[in-house]
Amino acid sequence: MKALVIEDNKATLQLICEQIRTIGITPIAAETAANGLDLFQSERPDLILLDIIMPDLEGCEVARQIRQLETSGDWTPIFFMLPLSKDKDKDIEMSIAAGGDDFLLKPISEVVLSTKIRAMQRTIQMRQYLLALTRKLDSANQELKRLTSLDGLTGIANRRHFGEVLLREWRRAMRQGEELSIVMCDIDFFKLYNESYGPQSGDERLCQLAQTLTGTMDRGGDLLARYGGEEFVAVLPGTTLNGARFVAEQMRQAISQLAIAHPGTPFAHLTASFGVASAVAMPETDPQDIVAAAELALLKAKNEGRNRVCETSSLDPQDN
Repeated sequence: MKALVIEDNKATLQLICEQIRTIGITPIAAETAANGLDLFQSERPDLILLDIIMPDLEGCEVARQIRQLETSGDWTPIFFMLPLSKDKDKDIEMSIAAGGDDFLLKPISEVVLSTKIRAMQRTIQMRQYLLALTRKLDSANQELKRLTSLDGLTGIANRRHFGEVLLREWRRAMRQGEELSIVMCDIDFFKLYNESYGPQSGDERLCQLAQTLTGTMDRGGDLLARYGGEEFVAVLPGTTLNGARFVAEQMRQAISQLAIAHPGTPFAHLTASFGVASAVAMPETDPQDIVAAAELALLKAKNEGRNRVCETSSLDPQDN
């Protein structure tokens, strides 16, 4: 542990440094306020003993500058050393207001100094423990948040996280006047695949398909999520209807090229159908409107024979 002692009287400075050394603390001596501020930045002491009366800069101003130099979350205890005078109560009030944490009256008693420093050491240790505990809790909360946003089977975003991202991107699109697109995907005849090959094989295929769909998305702001069962959904911020249709077609081809055998379908392998919707977010519309439009486009793709991409640019279901 290091203690910075800022005291312009050489004899007092030497005495205090010796007292500190006897209790196992390394002293760092500074005879001027300017030197003390420099040493604070270079040495980063654990504790500061500061004379309230300094020739080049008042002790209260030194304390204020020290507090400004501390980075977020840092705290260095400051003991003000005060003269025993009729104004000591005022000096105590000023020193605490300036950022001080405790005070010592001159001439400083070695017993009082040792006692106060040891008490402050316990405070420092408790604070360090609480900070470490807070970091662990923050890390655990972040991990919990990450886990609750992921689909337990495929490892991609879940429907809940999709809803959060959609709302955030919808509001951003509204502010910026940008277009936003949604791609809905349904794996064709997947229930029949599960019946033919078993649920374990079906789960393995869903994981494979999720990774395949993710691989077709190369923009950082895009999100793929599992919407439910064998359905997936993608949020494409700042993307036009033509751009979203291109992405959906890339997804459709990527799944088809896997050539996963599925003899129970007209295509003899796993395929997927896609519905695409796009709109400019407006105050009178709701993000669920674009989801409903994409679902209608997906239904159209399935009704027209599956393994295809259908689209809509309208958020009014009556227009489809």
